[in-house]
Formats: sequence, C-alpha cells, structure tokens
Amino acid sequence: HGQGLTLLIGVCITLAGIAVIGYAGSLRAQNMTEEEKKAAIKDFALTKGLLVALLAGVMSACFALGLDAGKPLSVAGVNPLFETLPATLMVTLGGFITNAVYCLYQNAKNKTFGDYAKTGVLTNNILFCALAGVLWYCQFFGLGLGKSFFAPDSVIMAFSWCILMALNVLFSNVWGILLKEWKGCNTKTVTVLTIGLLILIFSLVFPNMDKI
Repeated sequence: HGQGLTLLIGVCITLAGIAVIGYAGSLRAQNMTEEEKKAAIKDFALTKGLLVALLAGVMSACFALGLDAGKPLSVAGVNPLFETLPATLMVTLGGFITNAVYCLYQNAKNKTFGDYAKTGVLTNNILFCALAGVLWYCQFFGLGLGKSFFAPDSVIMAFSWCILMALNVLFSNVWGILLKEWKGCNTKTVTVLTIGLLILIFSLVFPNMDKI
C-alpha cells in the first residue's frame, strides 16, 4: 500500500514537471513573431494532436508491459546490459512491421518508390535512420543496466519506465537549450523551464528518498 502511494506520487510529480515545461513552451510561443507563429501552427490540429499523444502514451505503456512479459526470454547469467534485448527485439518487431507497411503504403499512394533509386538521398536517410535507431535503442541498454541495480519487487523497479520517460523529456530539453532553441526567451520563460527541469529531476529520486 505504501509503495503504491509512493509510486503514484512519483508519477504525479513527473507529470507536474512535464506540465511546467509545457507552460514554458507556451510562454516561449508568446515571444514569437507573427511569421514564426504562422509557421509553427501551419499544420496545427488540436484534436488530432491530443489523440496521437494519448495513443502514443498508451502504446508506450504497452511497450513497458511487453518488456515485462518478455522476461522469460532472458538468458540467465547474461550481462545486465543485454538482458532485456530478446524481449526488446520481439516487442519492436511489431513496430517495425507496422512502420514498414505504412511506409510502403505511402510510397504507393504518392508514387515515390523511385526515391529509393536516388543514391544520395537514400544514403543520407539510411545513415540518419541508423543513427536515430542506435540512439533510441541505447535507452533500453540503459534501462536494462539500471534495473540490474534495483531489487525485483522494489517501488523504484516499478517506477523505472516512468524514470526513462522523464529522462527523455529532461535530456531533450537540455539539448534544446544547448542548441539555442530557447535563445532570446525572457527571464520568466527561462525560469519556468528551469523549474520544470528541476521538478523532473526531483521526480527521479523521490521514490527512493526513504533510503537516503
């Protein structure tokens, strides 16, 4: 009961941090010029965006459930860094097939199969797709390695997926800062963004604070 409450509070803190960062984003949008605003909302669709976000959230949770269900695929004694890979392979295989079918459908619809013959474009796309895949897969290496330090039935183990998602938001915004995406924002916007990031960082350590 106590662990469940701790887990729930930890998730709420994570959501609060994301909400604060979202508010910082809205403040940043207020500082945009009219041309920048028009470019930003060119493909804006609130209903579609909310539905996609909700679906992505549910599917992300299903991904975590898939990894948990795939535990029997793990080989005893294997390096913790690779322990979750068999389950990850099986879970991502479905995503690969879905994306491949959809891409081929779009090729047929837009008559763009000829693009595969454009060597320069194809090579460039393959390189960046491979880089994105490697970076994306690294998070599961980290997840598997991190889980090896947690007790199997601990609250921090149950919170591990939420920690991974929080780190995704945290580091994506840190990269945004480093790449000067927030350049020119006023003090209030930067302050709100910083508070949001600090809340996310706090959410990562909260479930284990009773041991500090």
